Amino acid sequence: MGARELAARWADALDGVVAPALTRTEIEALLSDLTDGLVAAIRGEREPAVARAVAARLVAANYRDPLAVSRTVRVICTDMAEACCARTDPGFEHYRDRAVDVAAEFGEGFTGALRGAALVEQEATLGAALASAREAEARRQLSEARFEAMFAGASVGIGTVDVRGRVLEVNAAFAEMLGLPQESMPGRSVAELLGPVNIGAAYAQLQRMISGEIDRFRLETENVRPDGGLAYIDLSMSAVRDAHGQMRFLIGVAVDVTERKQLADRLWHDAHHDGLTGLPNRTLFFDRIDAAEAPIGLCYIDLDEFKEINDRWGHAAGDTVLREVGRRLRVAVGPEGLPARVGGDEFTVLVERCAGCAQLEALIARLHASLEEPVEVMGESVRVAASIGSAFADERPEEVDALLRAADAAMYRGKKGRGAREPT
Repeated sequence: MGARELAARWADALDGVVAPALTRTEIEALLSDLTDGLVAAIRGEREPAVARAVAARLVAANYRDPLAVSRTVRVICTDMAEACCARTDPGFEHYRDRAVDVAAEFGEGFTGALRGAALVEQEATLGAALASAREAEARRQLSEARFEAMFAGASVGIGTVDVRGRVLEVNAAFAEMLGLPQESMPGRSVAELLGPVNIGAAYAQLQRMISGEIDRFRLETENVRPDGGLAYIDLSMSAVRDAHGQMRFLIGVAVDVTERKQLADRLWHDAHHDGLTGLPNRTLFFDRIDAAEAPIGLCYIDLDEFKEINDRWGHAAGDTVLREVGRRLRVAVGPEGLPARVGGDEFTVLVERCAGCAQLEALIARLHASLEEPVEVMGESVRVAASIGSAFADERPEEVDALLRAADAAMYRGKKGRGAREPT
């Protein structure tokens, strides 16, 4: 499947998403150019990070709806992966894994580009607000009318605060972000409106501005609304001074970035968890080992004769077994450790602050017991056995994968000896 056909499928997937003022031909031409880089990354000819530039190009073309991300990810992980290697070919899993990496980079790039675009708009709004506020001193009546029109109709939140920390005025957008009635806010202190739950970094910076220590700040803050809802707000505040340098009031501009934050969190989760079992994947597992608090225990689990299940009932049945194994391991481990899927039929469990071999022996016994019940596959009961090896270290090893290799070796010794479950 060539770049032009892939671009056409991509364009079909994006149909209906809030899009640029381009014709279908222009959209396909844009996507065809971007497709070459993504396919090259899946093939290993370019780094997956090229997908970040692709995402930035889409955002620049005004594709800013989160649907553009989910639909593009599906195209990358299916159409583009299969264009590199047929699903039935032995090497397809390698290309699929590359496609997942490329999709993750695309998601991060899209999030970053979207935030950059929002910040540019926020800067423009803040600049306009400040210009209007300064003009009010020299040409009061005309500038106040302009500011009021912008203030009331802006899609971003705008508010002013006096030098004592009391709200002078807020627009409807700001009140909606905070979950408060607009008419109830003027005259009340910021501390009273935010409440104890939200008194934090933003309020501390506001106090520094009121005291004259700083003249402006920008940060991202969480706000718990009175109804319990959570909003993520990108807040900028600046001091407005008169001709003598005296602070007259503070003006704030807020952008609700809740959807962007949720999208980023979802993309991070998808990039660090196995799509089949929902367990942490190899990337997250190694990150956790690298940051683990010693002593560290590790179990390596390999399903016995799993290939025969795939050969007899097919890969869909094998996926059913893997999902059930993942669920059982999660229950068996509980809060004691971190289970992960690191390969096709290979799983691991990380135990931080491990008490020693006795704790690992008890954990291995629970893991074996969790797999004793047969799994229902295609109307038949299938028993799933596993070989489990373990390793223990008083201190975190210099090489992140050293413990994994030791547990893997112990697992294979156990597989050969059929019964060697002793931790090493």
